[in-house]
Amino acid sequence: MVYIREQSEQIEKQILSPFACCSADTKGRLKEEEKCPIRTDFQRDRDRIIHSKSFRRLKHKTQVFLSPEGDHYRTRLTHTLEVAQIARTIARALRLNEDLTEAIALGHDLGHTPFGHAGERALNEIFPDGFHHYEQSLRVVDILEKDGKGLNLTYETRNGILCHTKGKEADTAEGRIVRLADRIAYINHDIDDAVRAGVISENDIPKDITDILGNTTTTRINTLVLSVITNTHDSTLTMNPEIKSAFDRLHQFMFETVYSNDYAKHEEKKIPEFMLLMYRYFVAHPELLPDENKRVARLESPERAVCDYLAGMTDHYAVNKFNTLFIPHSWTITLN
Repeated sequence: MVYIREQSEQIEKQILSPFACCSADTKGRLKEEEKCPIRTDFQRDRDRIIHSKSFRRLKHKTQVFLSPEGDHYRTRLTHTLEVAQIARTIARALRLNEDLTEAIALGHDLGHTPFGHAGERALNEIFPDGFHHYEQSLRVVDILEKDGKGLNLTYETRNGILCHTKGKEADTAEGRIVRLADRIAYINHDIDDAVRAGVISENDIPKDITDILGNTTTTRINTLVLSVITNTHDSTLTMNPEIKSAFDRLHQFMFETVYSNDYAKHEEKKIPEFMLLMYRYFVAHPELLPDENKRVARLESPERAVCDYLAGMTDHYAVNKFNTLFIPHSWTITLN
């Protein structure tokens, strides 16, 4: 059975690009452990993420629109899967490591708050040490999962998760692919959701952008992915300058018309006070936290434990918990 993993590692060495990160060359895990006889280390990372509680919770976390009426809007989970699909397509075409790419993509948003970036901004204002979902994603896989044991992922997967958005770029080409795929996915799929919600129409997108990128979500994604694949010749991901410029303008268009749209975002105004009330309540009553968060309160601080607890909530759970704590319930009498 050991031969299966070793054979996979040998195949990677033979067929992957010189710029790929082969699983046999991993810098290792936080805690050394015995190798799997079948799966490479990056395949094992992917599987651990998929089977984690935090991954399952993504299905009930907001992507862009809070509590939309309809079943076809993206959630944080469907966004994650779409990022993984785009990232794997690019990785395969460039002969980079698909398993590492997929593991990073599936884990990149595990630390995201309920209520999308509104929840993230609120926690960043409330928590004394600040809050960023990419740092929380790493904290989830390192510390919070499996009752405090963490998932013990490889360095390369952890680095890609931490560096998937702002700041320092990932050490691996696979991590840099996920960073770009995340942007390609959310811009185009947020357009699709915004059109569905009636916030914008496809015709609102400036013609100088659609003439270059295309008039549909599918066409735009294909244009962007193909441009990355055909223009990248080493580990630095590159687009055609004209296409990159159009993509940047599309990004700006979305911020001006959707991400700051009063109609689309009017419910988000409630989130800062919502999160502040919940934070203050549980900091004052840490004994009411779940056992895994009580452990964090003892080892670190009640504030850190409450931040972890709130960040891990789904939208529905957070609203239900708020209603239980702060909304009076009707009093009933039961007659014998």
